Amino acid sequence: MGEVVAREWLKTELEGIRARGAKVVFTNGCFDLLHRGHVEYLKEAREFGDLLIVGLNSDGSVRRLKGKGRPYVPEEDRAAVLSALECVDYVCVFDEDTPLRLIQELRPAVLVKGKDYEPADVVGAEEVKGWGGEVRLVDLVPHRSTTEMAERIARARG
Repeated sequence: MGEVVAREWLKTELEGIRARGAKVVFTNGCFDLLHRGHVEYLKEAREFGDLLIVGLNSDGSVRRLKGKGRPYVPEEDRAAVLSALECVDYVCVFDEDTPLRLIQELRPAVLVKGKDYEPADVVGAEEVKGWGGEVRLVDLVPHRSTTEMAERIARARG
């Protein structure tokens, strides 16, 4: 099981982890209404290295990106659930609209996003490639998304 950690602590911790030769993998997202698609995605991301860091959008960030009424689940709860997954080593909440600054600070060897992104649209891709890292795009589980779940719930409620 992982830990929910502050970015300053994580930056320091990663220095020692990298010195031991570990390959650091990073991904990010809102992870609102965690579902099978998220879990499969995170499990695959973890396979690209020795530890997985999840950058989690704060409540304010989610609200700015997704609109009024979001997130459905507060950041403390989203972070706790993510950190309980066996494949996640660290969860770090960020308040910016994109994870670029966090990626620059953590300097992962591998940046992972879903194939719903075009390679040119992955925030931080150029930076990661610039320090010799790689960007990996993984398949998504069809018909598994927070938006679809919310729509099903709304239809069920009438």
